[in-house]
Amino acid sequence: MLEVEGLTVAYGKHVALNDVSLSVGQGEMVAILGANGAGKSSLLGAISARVAARAGQITYRGRALAGVPQHRLVEMGIAIVPEGRGIFPAMSVAENLALGAFPDRARGDAAAQRMEVFDLFPKLAERRDQIAGTMSGGEQQMVAIGRALMSAPDLLLLDEPSLGLAPVVTQGVFCALERIRATGLTVLIVEQNARATLALADRAYLIEAGRIIGSGRAEELRNDPAVVRAFLGGASAGTS
Repeated sequence: MLEVEGLTVAYGKHVALNDVSLSVGQGEMVAILGANGAGKSSLLGAISARVAARAGQITYRGRALAGVPQHRLVEMGIAIVPEGRGIFPAMSVAENLALGAFPDRARGDAAAQRMEVFDLFPKLAERRDQIAGTMSGGEQQMVAIGRALMSAPDLLLLDEPSLGLAPVVTQGVFCALERIRATGLTVLIVEQNARATLALADRAYLIEAGRIIGSGRAEELRNDPAVVRAFLGGASAGTS
């Protein structure tokens, strides 16, 4: 579904990504794992047309995305939950979700999609009239994910969905992502929480200093001693 070939992204003289290549197949959940500053968000930024690429090519279902504006990407079926959530804090939960259904591709099924979001996040149904900016960080992340799902995407991009959340809230977010994955939606997730992500994803790429340094099936990476030392805090995959 998604192919990234030789992608290079730079901010002035600083090279954030250097010759990065990866692929995401239909129905897969693929993770990009790395430390803060490794280039993960720059990768999603380039895919979602929020960051300009210096070199390389990104194709979605065989179509090159170079020059395609962000609103067209949404109509093509690509939705992103950005780092920091990017919700409209002065609007209610219901209004944020309604904005997610603005694309033509989503308007016909907006009511059904909203019910699916409420089923996934019952708290949003209870607080649909609450101003989003008054909610907790975890609840705002639910709004952000729900708004992206309202666009009826075929490919969901998630940028650090657990960033800044308490462990118990993070667990709830990952439970929701497991249910999303079970629907067959294709997901590309960028995360620092390698342990939880590898427990959920099909495959993963490891990124360090702007380069892909490894990749493989998630289960294999969870049991790779080098990956455990570098990305899982030095503990075996079976420990908490």
